[in-house]
Amino acid sequence: MLQPEGYIRGLAHGLSRAGVAIHERSAVRKIAKNGASWTLSCAKGNLTAKKVILATNGHLESFGFARGRLMHVFLYAVITPDLPQNVLSELRGQSSWGITPSDPMGTTVRRIDSAQGGNRIITRTCATLLLGMVPSQHAVKRAGRIMQGKFDARFPALKGLKMQYAWAGHLCLSRNGVSVVREIDEGLYSACVQNGFGTARGTQTGIAAAEAAIGCNSEIRDGFESQGSPSRLPPRPFQDLGANALLKFREWRARFE
Repeated sequence: MLQPEGYIRGLAHGLSRAGVAIHERSAVRKIAKNGASWTLSCAKGNLTAKKVILATNGHLESFGFARGRLMHVFLYAVITPDLPQNVLSELRGQSSWGITPSDPMGTTVRRIDSAQGGNRIITRTCATLLLGMVPSQHAVKRAGRIMQGKFDARFPALKGLKMQYAWAGHLCLSRNGVSVVREIDEGLYSACVQNGFGTARGTQTGIAAAEAAIGCNSEIRDGFESQGSPSRLPPRPFQDLGANALLKFREWRARFE
């Protein structure tokens, strides 16, 4: 099973060793056309390039593209503290495994070991549509309470063990299941809208966008560029109310999954 953060960190490390400059915690606040180039404005400086690839998933909309066409769904997860040896003895079994439900709204459970960040158990369930792309602390706490109950039911020997961290992750979907991978303006390329396929789809969209930027043809690029545009979504507030009501119903239906 792929560990997304480990994969991405390993890839970044390899690129750095090859001479690629990677700037973390340097959010791009604005992108503007400047003659034949693009200027990217950050809090502490600007970058200029003739070609830019936006690999921002749902935040493609934040830069003015595909507005009203992307669904921003947040999934929630919790993780235990690093479990001591006496607790591990109670658990027994393999030190690293994962279970993914057949119903997307069911509960995903994953156990990781010291090589992946400690002997911990991760629980993931609950989803909300948030068009503003900012989950509230209330939403995270609500999901945390639900997941604590799911954890207690699945690991009765560890019932009541408090989670160390709780968080929300941003999922971007299009209504018709297409990604946005093409040149969206002169010298500006998109590698966005993963439709819930995460790192695997993100790697593919990145490859296709890079190939488009250098003028290289491939089956991957052709496949993405043959897709249509994301379908327009219903207007607010109907989209918010309808989608969240449906998500909550599906969450209830999959409560034992």
